[in-house]
Amino acid sequence: MNHKFHILIIFLGMLIIPQTSHAQVDFNQKPTDDLGNVEDQFQEYFFEALKQQGIENYQRAIDALLKCRKLDDKPVVYYQLGKNYSKLKNFGAAEDALKRAVSKEPDNEWYLDELYDVYNQQGDTKNAIKTVKQLVKYHPDYRQDLASLYIKNKDYKDALKLLDELDKEFGISADRDYLRNQIYTLTGREGARIENLEGRLNQDPQNETNYLALIYRYSETGETEKAYETAQKLLEVHPESKLVHLALYKFYLDRNQTEKAIGSMKIVLTAPEINPDAKTKVLNDFINFVSKNPEHEKDLVDITALIDENKSFQTLVELAQYYLKLEDKPKALMYFEDALKLEPNNFSVIKDALLLQIDLNQEEKAIAKSERALELFPAQPILYLINGVAHNKLKQGKKAIASLETGLDYVIEDPKMEADFYTQLSLAYKLNNNNSKSETFAKKAAALTNQN
Repeated sequence: MNHKFHILIIFLGMLIIPQTSHAQVDFNQKPTDDLGNVEDQFQEYFFEALKQQGIENYQRAIDALLKCRKLDDKPVVYYQLGKNYSKLKNFGAAEDALKRAVSKEPDNEWYLDELYDVYNQQGDTKNAIKTVKQLVKYHPDYRQDLASLYIKNKDYKDALKLLDELDKEFGISADRDYLRNQIYTLTGREGARIENLEGRLNQDPQNETNYLALIYRYSETGETEKAYETAQKLLEVHPESKLVHLALYKFYLDRNQTEKAIGSMKIVLTAPEINPDAKTKVLNDFINFVSKNPEHEKDLVDITALIDENKSFQTLVELAQYYLKLEDKPKALMYFEDALKLEPNNFSVIKDALLLQIDLNQEEKAIAKSERALELFPAQPILYLINGVAHNKLKQGKKAIASLETGLDYVIEDPKMEADFYTQLSLAYKLNNNNSKSETFAKKAAALTNQN
């Protein structure tokens, strides 16, 4: 946290604006000493330091500040020295300079804040805590920094006490909840975590967030019955809640309450306030459910139709794999191709789509897609093999040979694939009326197949 407000203006004012004096000054009289020259020289060096710091020449800034120090031992000089030493990662010198500045002006917030930053960068938690305790009186926000430092120092009791005070004063905050959950996780105090959430729910039983947090924690700790009961209570209090169905669909599936599960999933998948990642998880869970319970395939079709424009890449791949298991290759290919619209360079999906095109006798499409894929992945032998197979099926022996012989060079320690290449080369040479070479490659393929 950094609270250095208008510091440059303040310090420049300190340097430029003269201190109030009640003595009368005769400006026509010549000075009797060189104090005026000293002040001018100090300002010249100081402004040079600020200029060098501004263009990140930190060592030159330090050199100018050291000249300032010889002329006047001002605390601002030590402050600026500390900042520049810190930029150079010379934390020992930075700490010394800033401690000197603080000793001269113990209540200067900006000096303390810079010293706190130096301790933080060094991981000196003990001194950082000491410094932040001094800063708290200037800005209450530093109390949250103090809680974080207590956690780093394993002072968990002090951290929780401080977080409780802040929650009571300012209300619940996501940042403080993150710190609180860090403590519960580090100390293994799941009971205390649950107790805290139960207390919040009792204090504010109309707050949807309190229910959802408790449902999640109950589920995480295996208390599924309590999680289910809490979800049902939330539904009673807020029957219009969409987020509760993120939990309910799972409970319904586990209880074989399929109709209720499907109803909850439809609510989740069509709710604009639920993020796409959560929707993807729900749909993937339902795909897995339907793969084990195929009688609900119509429900899956209905649900996927609801979100035609919002399917994620992962969801589309899951749907393709689902239809592959059902041997519905046209639908599987359709979903793979939809997935490639979102991630056109995904090699795994490109390969699966090409293999399906070969199986579905879409040779010309397979040739075009494999040639585009080879521009991206020129060392992948499977792409040359698929391209060769497609040309063979179209009776284009010469083109098949060109692709297969190029791809064969990329096959490394894969006897099965090597045998597939030889089989396709045998077919290609036969199409090209070169029976001698055709037989040679057929024998090579047979030899590798027999080895396996």
